[in-house]
Parts: sequence; C-alpha cells; structure tokens
Amino acid sequence: PMRVDFEGVDWFDHRKGMKFRKSSWFVYIIRCGDLSLYTGIATDVDRRFAEHESQGAKAAKYLRGRLPLTLVYQQEIGSRSEASKVELRIKSLSRKEKLKLIKALK
Repeated sequence: PMRVDFEGVDWFDHRKGMKFRKSSWFVYIIRCGDLSLYTGIATDVDRRFAEHESQGAKAAKYLRGRLPLTLVYQQEIGSRSEASKVELRIKSLSRKEKLKLIKALK
C-alpha cells in the first residue's frame, strides 16, 4: 500500500479522514466604555469580540454592562499554551504599560 505523508499539511487529519484547520491562537485587548482594558485569547478574535459585544451567555462577565467595546489590539501568538502565557504577562502589566504596548504595536 502507498503511504501518504501529511507532514506540513495542517488542514487534513489523516487519522480521522476529516479536514480541520490547525488553530492559531491570538491575544487581544478590548477597551471598554468605562475606559478599562480587558485582555483575552481566542482562535477567532472577530467571533469572540462579537460574543463579548452581544453581552450574552458567552460574553466575559467582566465585560457585561461595559459597552461600548473597542478592539484595540490583537496579535497572533501560535499555540494556546503560548497565548495563555502572553495573556498572563499582559494582565500583569500596569495600565500605563498596557497603553504603551497598544500604541507601540498599532
């Protein structure tokens, strides 16, 4: 039988025979209506931001009642593990440092 090498083809899982897209994780920062900053991670920032804006069950509790929301920063990180580490690092920054980060990466 012929052996097919799927290495480097991240959109096909040969074990299940199903297509999938390897998730790339992003870290993002949202500015709330009260000018506070919220940091999170997601594979689809637009979808996650829409969930937050909807103020529904999937919105972060912190963001409820803090409309309007503005996405002020996003950066692709890679793995979920790395994104979580970057998120934690950003959350440990002072507000002044976060604003400096946002300004530097715009």
